[in-house]
Amino acid sequence: MLRVSAPEQFEREGAAGVSVVIPHYGDPAPTLRLLDDLRAQEPTAPVRIIVSDDASPTPFPPTADVEVVRRAANGGFGSAVNSGMEIVGTPFALVLNSDLRVGPTFVRELVAAAMPWQPALVAPQLHDPGGAPQWVGRHFPTVVHQTIEWLTPLARFRHLAALHEAVGHNTDCVDGAVVPVDWAVGAAVLLPVAEFRAVGGFDERFFMNAEEVDLQRRLRFHGVPSIFAGTVNAVHEGGASSDPELRRAWLVAGRRTYARKWGGERRLRTALAAASMVNAGANALRQLLGRDVSALGTLRRELAYLEGRTR
Repeated sequence: MLRVSAPEQFEREGAAGVSVVIPHYGDPAPTLRLLDDLRAQEPTAPVRIIVSDDASPTPFPPTADVEVVRRAANGGFGSAVNSGMEIVGTPFALVLNSDLRVGPTFVRELVAAAMPWQPALVAPQLHDPGGAPQWVGRHFPTVVHQTIEWLTPLARFRHLAALHEAVGHNTDCVDGAVVPVDWAVGAAVLLPVAEFRAVGGFDERFFMNAEEVDLQRRLRFHGVPSIFAGTVNAVHEGGASSDPELRRAWLVAGRRTYARKWGGERRLRTALAAASMVNAGANALRQLLGRDVSALGTLRRELAYLEGRTR
């Protein structure tokens, strides 16, 4: 049985009971901006801020009041977080993507929203830089969810609530709502450290994507829920600086690793390959109508993702 973190301790310690872990790779500028936001927290900054440099080609510079963990090899999001979590000494850890911006009361508000649920993983609402909400709360992924998402002819209907549910988004997760979810996007999550360590942290077989789903599924088995706290907000740029093709390759690879671990990998690959054939038919029609699309090129690219290739 996992140790239960006392809400009284959480309430008493507040930000002083929270460390922040930020994985870093690439340009240090976004991380430095986020650090400015964290230093400005009211009434007090988190007791410890840790940047986990994931063998970045541009190393994170020595920075006042920040502990930098330098990894020897690039292992991806989960590996970087695990390295940072090794030196956390507080009861709670706030894991933040480097491309976030947070307001001056963010930590205080997230602690307050999380306190009644402890021990639990708690995630805030995220918005893109234009103010549009992102889908933070999700249902555990199924082959059906991922196949519907893969079908590009349905993209025009993705503004509909029914289609959001069909691809695994939890449509109860709106601004102002505080609800349990199967899993929450890992760009910003508050974690109870003892429970995180008890389940082994992130599985480092995942490089990028689906590692947070796997973690939250294991936490759930040990009685630790995931909570969407829509009363707390942050701005998430969301991978705008990385190559879209590489991001999609990582996404598919992460989902395949998840399916291999939890079951259904063969069904997933078969279903997505069939969906790619549907996409090819739709793209062939668009091509005949003069649209700027290559049906064969797109099909080859999608099948390459399923085979673990980017080209």
